[in-house]
Amino acid sequence: MQQRFFLAILLTTIVLSSFVPPTIGLFEAGKDIGSPKLVGYSAYDPSTKTYTMKGGGYNIWFERDEFQYLFREMEGDFTVSANFEFVGKGHDAHRKVGWMVRESTDDNASHLSGVIHGDGLTVLQWRVKKGDKMRDPEDEIFSKEKAIQTIEVRREGNTYTMRGAAKGEPLQLIGTHEMPNFGTKVLVGLFVCSHNPDVLEESRVSNVVVQKGKK
Repeated sequence: MQQRFFLAILLTTIVLSSFVPPTIGLFEAGKDIGSPKLVGYSAYDPSTKTYTMKGGGYNIWFERDEFQYLFREMEGDFTVSANFEFVGKGHDAHRKVGWMVRESTDDNASHLSGVIHGDGLTVLQWRVKKGDKMRDPEDEIFSKEKAIQTIEVRREGNTYTMRGAAKGEPLQLIGTHEMPNFGTKVLVGLFVCSHNPDVLEESRVSNVVVQKGKK
């Protein structure tokens, strides 16, 4: 009788564990936001600790977004950083890669993003409220440096700070913005957007650090 009981517990554990989605490195899920025309994907190589992401999408702008997102849920203060690079010359100077803090996976969700563009333009940009139409230049802060490789985003309460660095250089402040509408729990992750619905762009992300609490 006792053996049957333990066998039942073991089988239940196996069945329940089979429904737990696999993580991708430090992240809980990868998915396309906004149903882009071309399907993207995210993968992690534990031997090199490198993430490979492919994403399509018309843009991350105006009142809705399309892109590939690799994310996890986080609560409270945090600091995240990583090195980003595009693979290949690309098709559009405005293809995007970077960190994104997002209230949900809805395509018109509020978000704050540290973005590197294909032409080197690097910005902190945001959509304050769900469905808001993002504006240029009111909803972004531009970096003076155009050879950024590393992006760091830090959250302290409602304050978000972005720092960036060229290869081998120390991090420099790019900008700070308040996001009082965000809840305590947010989605935090890596993203790539092709800025062209008919194209998938590829990026590699390395030296990914996710730190909870104040830095």
